[in-house]
Amino acid sequence: MIIDIHGHYTTAPQPLKDYRARQIEALKTPLADSFEEEIKISDDQIRDSLENWQLKTMRERKVDVTIFSPIAGQMGHHIGNLITNQRWSVHCNNLIHRVTSLYPKNFIGVCQLPQSTGVSPKNSAAELERCVKELGFVGCNLNPDPSGGHWKDPPLIDKYWYPIYEKMVELDVPAMIHVSGSCNANFHPTGAHYINGDTTAFMQFIQGDLFRDFPTLRFVIPHGGGAVPYHWGRYRGLAQDMGKPPLKEFLLKNVYFDTCVYHKPGIELLLKVIPADNVLFGSEIYGAVKGVDPDTGCNYDDTKRYIDAIDTVSAVDREKIFEKNAFKVYPRLAARLAGL
Repeated sequence: MIIDIHGHYTTAPQPLKDYRARQIEALKTPLADSFEEEIKISDDQIRDSLENWQLKTMRERKVDVTIFSPIAGQMGHHIGNLITNQRWSVHCNNLIHRVTSLYPKNFIGVCQLPQSTGVSPKNSAAELERCVKELGFVGCNLNPDPSGGHWKDPPLIDKYWYPIYEKMVELDVPAMIHVSGSCNANFHPTGAHYINGDTTAFMQFIQGDLFRDFPTLRFVIPHGGGAVPYHWGRYRGLAQDMGKPPLKEFLLKNVYFDTCVYHKPGIELLLKVIPADNVLFGSEIYGAVKGVDPDTGCNYDDTKRYIDAIDTVSAVDREKIFEKNAFKVYPRLAARLAGL
């Protein structure tokens, strides 16, 4: 089985986007917190948005299952307030649930959390629990920077974040560390802010001792870990200077990386540096990079091709990357797929 652990509903039907535009427009008025309305999307609209896009591409690339979440770049935690983000998250998560109900063999849900800068992550715990217990989701996306590029909240190792970690441990679900859009002109959203977020999260984990307090807590750092594999020696050395244990012992029982790296040399480096036990297949199709690489004639985001083309990856490691690690990191996944 080929499991893509990094998918977003980037082709969601237009009524979802129209609702969001009206919600943002309402923020200009004193009655912003009272704005709410139903989003009318038919099952046929959902099917059309997937059959001609993500699902079509999955079938072409021989991907069996995608762990699917709302559009990361449009979580927009820096827009509005707690009420705005709560309503927006519920709508987005409910739509993901409808996708997983229509295509239970192909899509498994991961939720967006209603985070807001300066608001305790405890306020996101109820939505995580609803999505896991009622909607059958297997994880969440956690934004380490709800301010959209200004990094106003404490680091991920701070006890500020502990309420959401406690709920993750209770439910036995992981989080993908994933920033959203950037409102800071210095940081292009996908070219800089995403990679900054990945790299920053890993460095924060080195600086703290989070996994002593939460030994079963699990995170996926996407986009190949940002700069981490390329600068592995730097991070090993920094950890050593801080008196930390070796990184494999200190972090790699809890931290994992995906393969959303859009060229073969990058994938080769990732798999040379990070143990296969800590790498999960991801492609983020219709995500940050949608075009065709003129050097290969293939889509940049067809990451399965890169892994398939690396002769040094053993059959055992290939199975871990494509399937087994997903079941390890997302333990609720097996029950969701059982009998399908």
